[in-house]
Amino acid sequence: MGLTGFGVFFLFFGMILFFDKALLAIGNILFVAGLSFVIGLERTFRFFFQRHKMKATGFFLGGVFVVLIGWPIIGVVLEVYGFFLLFRGFFPVAVGFIRRVPILGSLLNLPGISGVSQPQFADSFVTSLVSCACVSDCHTTTIMFFCFSFS
Repeated sequence: MGLTGFGVFFLFFGMILFFDKALLAIGNILFVAGLSFVIGLERTFRFFFQRHKMKATGFFLGGVFVVLIGWPIIGVVLEVYGFFLLFRGFFPVAVGFIRRVPILGSLLNLPGISGVSQPQFADSFVTSLVSCACVSDCHTTTIMFFCFSFS
């Protein structure tokens, strides 16, 4: 968790300092290394290289490569697009979790924000994740953990 946290910190700090190449490169390396240490090398490989996630992986890792060769703005744009494609299945689960936190949940129920973060969409998405868990075995334990923690 520490490497991933430092990676996110360096990525954020690199963008704050007008897309500093060195900080973004360090952040990318730490984020990917931290992710592989958190979920394991085999699961990281299976997560990134699933057949239906190849486009997202290409954008994300391509963005990391573009940042490493010295074009930080283009690389970050590619990375963000790939990140949203890779982790779009976890966003409704995260919103459902945040909705159950006392203060943050009330913020998500404000008039402007509640239309964007719809609770019925997050709940229906969790049930679709459970049905997908039967097909894909790489994240079955993670999906089941999320489903049991939100029930």
